[in-house]
Amino acid sequence: MTSMPASAATTLPAPFARLHRDFLGFVRVECGLSANTLDAYGRDLTYLLEHLAAKGRAAPIEITPRDLSEHLVTLRTMRNLASSSITRHLATIKVFSRWLVTIGQLQESPAEVLERPTRWRKLPGVLSPRQVKLLIEAPRPDSEAPAVPSRRAGSDKPSHTTERSGERDGEGGGQWGGDPRSKRSPPRAPLYLRDRAMLELLYASGLRASEVASLRLRDYHPVLGTVLVTGKGNRQRLVPVGKPAQRAIAEYLQHCRPLLARGPAAIDPAATLLLSNRARPLERVAVWQIVKKHAAVAGLANVHPHVLRHSFATHLLSGGADLRVVQELLGHADIGTTQVYTHVDSSRLKHVHSKYHPRP
Repeated sequence: MTSMPASAATTLPAPFARLHRDFLGFVRVECGLSANTLDAYGRDLTYLLEHLAAKGRAAPIEITPRDLSEHLVTLRTMRNLASSSITRHLATIKVFSRWLVTIGQLQESPAEVLERPTRWRKLPGVLSPRQVKLLIEAPRPDSEAPAVPSRRAGSDKPSHTTERSGERDGEGGGQWGGDPRSKRSPPRAPLYLRDRAMLELLYASGLRASEVASLRLRDYHPVLGTVLVTGKGNRQRLVPVGKPAQRAIAEYLQHCRPLLARGPAAIDPAATLLLSNRARPLERVAVWQIVKKHAAVAGLANVHPHVLRHSFATHLLSGGADLRVVQELLGHADIGTTQVYTHVDSSRLKHVHSKYHPRP
């Protein structure tokens, strides 16, 4: 369950704090929103209720459309938020206001008169196929951080620490089993195989960072060549996985993951597919860090997981894929979100125009 941010609990009047908590409980249960969306709703609502409290409002009945409009202006002028972020805040305000009407706190929603701010579409950054190849091939055995000696406190004997994780891996025992007195190190997992499998998945299937991080072993179907993805709003979609990505995943599952997950977790279908070097589920932030690290190795700037998703969609459209198909693969609820990619590939637009227009 998503909890109320600490700032809301400590700065909001008791009635507003209670509404904050109850509203988040409502959208979590009734709307089935993802954890990231719930966090965004919680932050947006905290900003709104703090603004209203600062204006002396103590109950929903006292909220006016002008209060809400001034709050949106404050977001732009004081917090310097982009139009896209303000649009999301407005969506939160409208859902919250309608909920207040539903539970009888308001007769009508004061947010219905608010207009959506003009939203300039920012064209997404896209990699060329050659650049994608450079990025995916960046993880290599020689890119693994070597073990470097360090000294234990109070001891003259060096212990081995990996630069990659800062963990001691020179001791037997623990999760590795064996004699704890043994000085033989357990085999180190070739994490470059995990990184390559992750990059292949991001590009081959157009996944979001949160989606690739949350994949379970049971979600990947190598025989069918598909992966079951749980996206925003807990909506699920079945996405194909290309042959190069399948080979990369097979290499990771055979040579890397067994060294990360020992015991039942190694074969539990509900276990996370991609693991950290501490055998924990790979977090969304870690996905970003891994992509940026290998992008730097490949000599690519301004690359993050969503750039691979943009490239996936753009390259499909360039190859002649139908826009509705791309919408389904990306998991977009609104095809208007997918249409931005038609503005990226101007070469295909020119080709279609010259081929079908009677006077090209």
